[in-house]
Amino acid sequence: MALPRVILPKLLVKPVGRAISDFGMIKEGDKILLAVSGGKDSLSLFHLLRHFQRHAPIKFDLGVVTIDPQVEGFEPQALEVFFKKFDTPYFFEEFPILEQAKESMKGDSYCSFCARIKRGLMYKIARLEGYNVLALGQHLDDLSESLMMSMCHNGKIQTMKAHYINDAKDLRIIRPMVYVRERQLADFAASVNLPVIADSCPACFTMPTERDHFKQWLLTEEKRTPNLYKNLLSAMRPMLDEVND
Repeated sequence: MALPRVILPKLLVKPVGRAISDFGMIKEGDKILLAVSGGKDSLSLFHLLRHFQRHAPIKFDLGVVTIDPQVEGFEPQALEVFFKKFDTPYFFEEFPILEQAKESMKGDSYCSFCARIKRGLMYKIARLEGYNVLALGQHLDDLSESLMMSMCHNGKIQTMKAHYINDAKDLRIIRPMVYVRERQLADFAASVNLPVIADSCPACFTMPTERDHFKQWLLTEEKRTPNLYKNLLSAMRPMLDEVND
């Protein structure tokens, strides 16, 4: 049976292809494990990576992992059905992150604690299943918000990296959408009716996050400075690649 085909807009394919090339993200024979939360970003990246799997001159494998934090409102069952349609290996891991946070979190934000737990579980699955690359779905808006948060709260000029190696030196982490705007992903997700799952983060349910504050500030500033995100990308560019520096 033929696999479903999704038509991807050039406005997404081109910047993702350029990022993969600029940062040397994908190499011959890579086994890439894509982290999918069920949001529009990671689901869009799934289709983009499938596109390059079919059309790139190098061969690589693709699998998907979802971490279920076991919080009320997160219903990931549709994801397994979705990836089965595309004949893609799918891994699912449950962990009571909120309960663990109540016991173990000391002087840290819930978001940071959750991110560390999820990342550790993804690394575990990648190693167990033989994947050497973890792909994440952050985009240019995410990187810009991280930059502003770091400068304003920590006094450091830093952001997420596009391509780096983990501390154990056994996995590479890539973010192929670092040149893509969030609104492009929202448009694509709506146009192809991706099975987006509502945000499952209990912290986000109860209060606006610092990230959301900076998101809204940047979008407001963009109205005054149309090239804002292009300029921020130019400023961040030297910080994005750890592997090929």
